[in-house]
This record gives sequence, structure tokens and C-alpha cells, in this order.
Amino acid sequence: MSRLNVPTPEEVPAGAQRILDNVGAQLGFVPNMFKTIASNPTVLEVVTSLQATLSRVLDAKTRHSIALAVSQANGCSYCLAMHTHVATEFSGMPRDDIELGRIGSSVDPRRAAAARFAQRVVDSRGQVSDAELAAVRGAGYTDPQILAIVALAVQFLLTNFIKNVNQTDLDIPAVGPVDTAVAQ
Repeated sequence: MSRLNVPTPEEVPAGAQRILDNVGAQLGFVPNMFKTIASNPTVLEVVTSLQATLSRVLDAKTRHSIALAVSQANGCSYCLAMHTHVATEFSGMPRDDIELGRIGSSVDPRRAAAARFAQRVVDSRGQVSDAELAAVRGAGYTDPQILAIVALAVQFLLTNFIKNVNQTDLDIPAVGPVDTAVAQ
């Protein structure tokens, strides 16, 4: 059960309603996460603006792999369910690649390097080793792209923390535990 107040449609501040309408138009429904954040229009604007801006960096499947890796690292069941849904429905990612993303990998070696690096950024609180930085560079990522990976990790960290604090009620199918055998 959500621990923060979820405003009723009548309680949603005017500035937030426009944003919720845009989210609903994009996804086909307004997820509980956004409904909760709508109680603070400024935070809602920050989250949605950050998402919109960072949707222009890297390709969609790489962003989804990073989202899954970060959400798994943070134990955010809501985010794992939502990112699984979005990756499947909007990017056509196959189930095995979604599972790999959760463990910081991918069917694509370059995307695997980005997911693994993002997961290490989160796990190490940004204190990545020289070898980890060299590995993501070795996969072909430039310094501007590495900055994008870090920014995406922080974006997902922000929403993971909001959802974990709130214990946001799932409004989409839950995902089960990650199958670590997929990495074998």
C-alpha cells in the first residue's frame, strides 16, 4: 500500500494535471507513480522533464537496459515492472534481453557494457574503478556517451527512490525474480 498521499483527480493541482494528461497520452494510462508525484507539481515537472530530456540520449533499448539494471540494483519492484512493460510494449525488447538487462547485461555486447557500467555507478555510488571506465570505453562509448549513461542511472535512481519510499502500488503486472541462469 502506498505510504504517501495519492491525490484524487479533484485534488491534483492544475499545473500537475496537464503533465498527467501528457503522461496518459504517451503510455495509455497514468501510472500510480505519476499520480503520487502529482501532489508536488514541481517534483512532477522535474521528473517528467528529466525523462523527456534524457530520452534523446543513447538508443531506446540501451536506455531500457540501463533502467532495468539500475532498478534491479535498487530493489525497486515497481520500476522493474514498469520498465519491463515499457521495454516490451514500446521497444519490442525480447524477454531474454529484459532479463539480461536486470543483471547488467544484454544480448548486445555494447548495450551490456552500458547496463553493467550503470549498475556499477549505482552500486559504487559513482566511485567506479579505472578498469570499469576502461571497459565501457572499450565497448565503444565516448566520454559524452558515458556522461549520458551516468545521467540515466541518476534519473532511474531518483524514480527508484521515490517509488521505494512510497512503496507505490503496482498498477501493471509484477515481474518475478530475475533468472540468473540467463547470464550463464
